Amino acid sequence: MNAKLIFGIAKSLLLARLGQTLVAAVGVTFSIAMFITLLSFMNGLNDLLDGLILNRTPHVRLYNEIKPSEDQPINSAAAFKDSYNFISSIKSGISRQEIYNSGPILQAVKNDPRVLGATPKVTTQVFFNEGTIDITGVINGVDVEEEMRLFKFRDYVTAGNAINAKNVANSIILGKGLADILAADIGDVVQVTTVQGERFPLKVVGYFQSGIQEIDKVQSYASIVTAQKLMGKPANYITDIQVKLYDLAMAPAVAQEYRQKFNIDAEDIQTANSQFETGSNVRSIISYAVGITLLIVAGFGIFNILNMMIYEKMDSIAILKATGFSGRDVNSVFLVIALSIGFFGGMVGLLFGFIFSVIIDNIPFVTAALPTVKTYPVNYSPIFYFIGGFFSLITTYFAGFFPARKASRVDPVEIIRGK
Repeated sequence: MNAKLIFGIAKSLLLARLGQTLVAAVGVTFSIAMFITLLSFMNGLNDLLDGLILNRTPHVRLYNEIKPSEDQPINSAAAFKDSYNFISSIKSGISRQEIYNSGPILQAVKNDPRVLGATPKVTTQVFFNEGTIDITGVINGVDVEEEMRLFKFRDYVTAGNAINAKNVANSIILGKGLADILAADIGDVVQVTTVQGERFPLKVVGYFQSGIQEIDKVQSYASIVTAQKLMGKPANYITDIQVKLYDLAMAPAVAQEYRQKFNIDAEDIQTANSQFETGSNVRSIISYAVGITLLIVAGFGIFNILNMMIYEKMDSIAILKATGFSGRDVNSVFLVIALSIGFFGGMVGLLFGFIFSVIIDNIPFVTAALPTVKTYPVNYSPIFYFIGGFFSLITTYFAGFFPARKASRVDPVEIIRGK
């Protein structure tokens, strides 16, 4: 049958029940708009939370973990194999956190074509002296320039200038929470006591704010030279090598390779942040589930409207079949009706979804924990709009499939005879 004729008949049936057609289309529009808005906002939130962790976390971390030796004398002595052995106060098999041959290892990592960059790090525990009170803290000694290039360090320094940690001798960038506890302003000098009992004055040149309050109450940053001086260590003393890759997905394989190649502990970002990544995935799944549920509900509305249309248009269907329309032609008419509602309702829904996303993106979001965030986060990924449009057509197709099949099986003789 001529496609133009089928479309013309479908149009006539749609216009004949314009009110119900608009209700069905509005249902699809609302579902798609909410689907797009929800996905855009939730994924924007995921991106924000991921950024708080991923921007500051190396893809691969090389270090020496303090742990007991796997080969204890009691395990190798044949005389004790058939006995019950009670051992206490087992000492660590690794006495130092220092990475041995750190220079050659760092250079070899930098020469790896998969590596965007690698930077050394020294971590040391200290006590910040506030009157008679000692406040526990951690100072991270870093290569400031590489930290800014690889880990966006500058973006998290909310006051002062990050590069001053390198340019100003014996300086420190305090975590914002710690600075509030110490009541330390930029330019002030704070007193720090090392674990060896030595006391050092450090000049505050900035505040660091990660967005995670518990971290900001403990962590501070200094140049790697300053940290080594605090610890009384030479210039080649390094406790960590932080590696940033071009491809994040390669981190587990690269960590495994470095572990074997350099005989060193290596941790990939997927392992270090597995719980956080699980939370992001759960939020995304919930967003998709809610959006698809809305579409299915809209599909039931279309199903009911087409069923009512078929019931009321039995005479018209009988006449069509009596004048030469096959069951397949009638089936096509009602599928065109369903897909038309899905297409036009979906397109308008995509538009409104974008508008709602823009509105959310412009709502002020002010919080002391995230000073760099000015508005609510929104992700405008085109894939969300593609998925929304695709599901609107799929849902309305299946909503129209069964009523269309019912219409195609109408027997014109029975309808006319019954009339």
